[in-house]
Amino acid sequence: MISDFMAFCFPGMTAFQLAILAVSALLVGVNKSGIPGLGMLPVILLAVAFDLNPGFATGVMLLMICTGDIFAVSYYRRNADWKIVVRLLPYTMLGLALGFVTLRHLNRPEHLRMLIGWIILLLAAVHLVRVAFFKHAPVPSHWAFSAVVGLTAGFTTQVANAAGPVMALYLLSMKLPKNRYVGTCAWFFMIMNWTKLPVFCFEGRVTAAAVYAVLPVLPLILLGAVLGVLFVKRAPQRFFEIVIEIIVIVSAVRLLWPSPHADNPPEPAPAPAEETAPAELPPPIPDADAG
Repeated sequence: MISDFMAFCFPGMTAFQLAILAVSALLVGVNKSGIPGLGMLPVILLAVAFDLNPGFATGVMLLMICTGDIFAVSYYRRNADWKIVVRLLPYTMLGLALGFVTLRHLNRPEHLRMLIGWIILLLAAVHLVRVAFFKHAPVPSHWAFSAVVGLTAGFTTQVANAAGPVMALYLLSMKLPKNRYVGTCAWFFMIMNWTKLPVFCFEGRVTAAAVYAVLPVLPLILLGAVLGVLFVKRAPQRFFEIVIEIIVIVSAVRLLWPSPHADNPPEPAPAPAEETAPAELPPPIPDADAG
């Protein structure tokens, strides 16, 4: 019976892929309720484990983070800074649309992913300089600043699932307390990710196979969410911020690495050989004994 269950939920998966799926589910839970920005790690793990089926990997990832969003919002539902969320959302939706259109017309998404990595590194450098030398300088409050952040977040999440580092740097600059930081992330990403869900279904990345693969690992997402809550409760504020900063930089550097198949795209399948009609046989020789 167990073998039938495994064959139904995880058809054709290796032990390595099952292990990556389980670890990714745990990390998604931790990311959603405790360490925003950590979400790039399961993205990378799933991309490596299912490198021959990237659409399936991104569909599974979106379903897991949508589930993690529910757990996070349930716990931090009163901790969001709604002024920040409402200010960013219109521009984020526009960024999602731009990312969708770009992906449909871009021949080499790998180049765009690397560009996003450089942008995040630049933002991280600006943030670190600000913390070191301009700690008490006010954060820009002009609408254009929010527009740039919202557009960037929406665009990067649609193109490379990389909105986490962008939002992490923005919210760190706001000097939010830990609970308010995580609560704001939880609500913002739940709205954004559930908006992406119909798009991923339309693109064929969220399929029944992805749903079947995610359902058995839901308890691991919940366990990760509990671990994330414990981390927020016990980690000092500055340690919490340093962890986020390190994850942002590592995520950006990872975006600069070419994917395994970036320079060797799969060759198109050869066209099926044309069937030729069998040679016409000569008429049968009449039987010598016939009439």
